[in-house]
This record gives sequence, structure tokens and C-alpha cells, in this order.
Amino acid sequence: MRPIPAVVLALLMTACASTPPSSPPRAGGANPVPSPHLAEQGTAGAALANLASASGSLVSGRVALAAVPGGVRITGEVGGLVRNGAHSLQVHQRGDCSAADASSAGPYFDPQAGAEQVGVVGGNRDRIVADGDGLARVDLLVPRAVLGGGAANDIAGRALLVLGATPGAFSARVACGPIEIVR
Repeated sequence: MRPIPAVVLALLMTACASTPPSSPPRAGGANPVPSPHLAEQGTAGAALANLASASGSLVSGRVALAAVPGGVRITGEVGGLVRNGAHSLQVHQRGDCSAADASSAGPYFDPQAGAEQVGVVGGNRDRIVADGDGLARVDLLVPRAVLGGGAANDIAGRALLVLGATPGAFSARVACGPIEIVR
């Protein structure tokens, strides 16, 4: 075996010495992730979402979105739902509703974190309930969300999805509509 020349050994040692130290790991072993910029308000006051059927459902609707203190209020109506059934109306990552099952809209988006939701979505803040005719009157607040401006909690350009209690497909994506700023 031949010895490593002194010049090569010196270069290797210099390269190792100039490498910046890695940041100390957080609890749990992961490196810190920079916090996204969450805006207090967006650049637009209103938006609309026209919800079109998905996954072979007959669900559709139109909702208005308005910037209010503390978030974005969603109001409107969604029809064609399972009668007397509970459904969810959620913001999803991408404003793309082109897939037949609305999977093109991506995962659930959490404006409070400025990122896609990881894990199970909990609580009833996105719950809508259909009446005996399958019509739900929507009046929900999306906390910490803003409309326009491009901050991490901006929901303009994302999609609203209705998740339904569809027979044989619980929580199927039954309607989808891009969130579009009103000019």
C-alpha cells in the first residue's frame, strides 16, 4: 500500500476544517425548520369559489370569502349533499380541481401553520351540515387565513373542497372550486 502524499493529506484536512459545523438538533432529533411568514392581513378583501362536482357526485355550490379580523369568513350554499349529513369544507394546497376525484387540489392546507396539514384534521371548525333537502348553508371562519399578498397563510389561489359522507366513500372529495380574488 502506498502512503498518501503530504500535499493531498494537507488539502483534505484543510477542507474538513473549513466545513461549517452543523446546527445542533432540536428535541426529537430534527433540525429546526424556519417559520413561514404569516401575514396579519392580505391584499384583497373578497374572493369567490364556484364548487363543481367531483368523484361522480352531484354536489355543487358557490361561496363568497371575505377578509375579516382574525381570518377569512366563508358564506354561501352547497347543494346535492347527503340529506341530513355532516360534511367538511376545507382549504386544500393547490387551486387545481382538474382531476375527476379532485386529488389534483393536493392535501389539506392549514393557514394557521402556513403549510399542508400533517396528520388528522380535528375539530368541527370546517363542519357543514345538510338539511333534509341536501342543502348546507355555509358560515365558517378560517382562522388566521388572509386573501392575497402571497404570505404563507394566503388562501387565494388554493382550492375549497367539500368532503362528504358519500355512500361507499366516506370523506370522498365530492366538490372542488378554486379560490379566486374578486377584482
